[in-house]
Amino acid sequence: MGIKVIKGGMLTTVQDFGRIGYRKDGIIVSGAMDRFALEIGNLLLGNASGEAALECTMIGPKLLFTTDHLIAITGGNLSPMIDGRPVKMWSPLAIEKGAVLSFGAPVKGCRSYLSIFGGFDLPKVLGSNSTYLKAGFGGYKGRALKNEDELSFNVTYKHKGDVFNWSADLKLYAGFGDDNLIRVMKGPEWHLFNEESKAAMFESRFVITKEADRMGYRLEGFPLATTEPMEMLSSAVSFGTVQVTPNGKPILLMADHQTTGGYPRALQVILTDLSKLAQMTSGQEIRFQPVTLEEARAALQQRVKRLKQFKQTLTFKNSSYEQWTI
Repeated sequence: MGIKVIKGGMLTTVQDFGRIGYRKDGIIVSGAMDRFALEIGNLLLGNASGEAALECTMIGPKLLFTTDHLIAITGGNLSPMIDGRPVKMWSPLAIEKGAVLSFGAPVKGCRSYLSIFGGFDLPKVLGSNSTYLKAGFGGYKGRALKNEDELSFNVTYKHKGDVFNWSADLKLYAGFGDDNLIRVMKGPEWHLFNEESKAAMFESRFVITKEADRMGYRLEGFPLATTEPMEMLSSAVSFGTVQVTPNGKPILLMADHQTTGGYPRALQVILTDLSKLAQMTSGQEIRFQPVTLEEARAALQQRVKRLKQFKQTLTFKNSSYEQWTI
């Protein structure tokens, strides 16, 4: 028992924290674009932090629950509804057998995460449930969800009319912001760019083009150039690496990025700003703000501290979940 897919949505895939340790073999990490939203959703339900969830992009799916269960919806606000009625995000939500979860228009952000109490009953590939779309493995049959698909849950949940009147404080979540600033450190090939390009990286605005997906965002803006034409060997890249192509246009690598790249790496987005980046979409502007390694570490330490406090708060609230499994 679990869910039946009535409509698959624009791009709905199963994602967790990804496949770690296989890039040397040419296998990408993949995983959730907004890892922090996924983690908070799982913590709300008492799951392991990296339990697989559904990543819903822009136009969410329509799902029929064939059993009672407990869920949490985090990340971008895609107007979630149960049986046509708006529902609360960032909180555990009991859902009854026969109920239909659907999504409306995006309000803020573009990726929402549906976490399930106990997770989905899916086989792991190389230690992960993440969907690797280009290779066609992991997740649910290695692809995005389609109409009539059925997914099972690892555990069952007995609905007792449970109502949860608490939720995660959105101050914890850094996926939204009133500005378009993305903090970065200088990349390994920063020194190869001319002075005009170096200045433009931090003084100009770049626009996310329509060529934006889980692999990367192509950006339009000031044409960047190295001091002289060059060729370089392919080097390791990461989620958040900003490469610059020979035509001077940056590519911002995302969760499904390749394992290596042959373009100069101008910048690297810091870990704590990846959630904000993952919730941006085509047409939005980005401004890169330089920070030092020490500042990046301080930002990460602050998030780790707040997340630890959040976990401590949830310890008592989630202690009763076990009695609801059968």
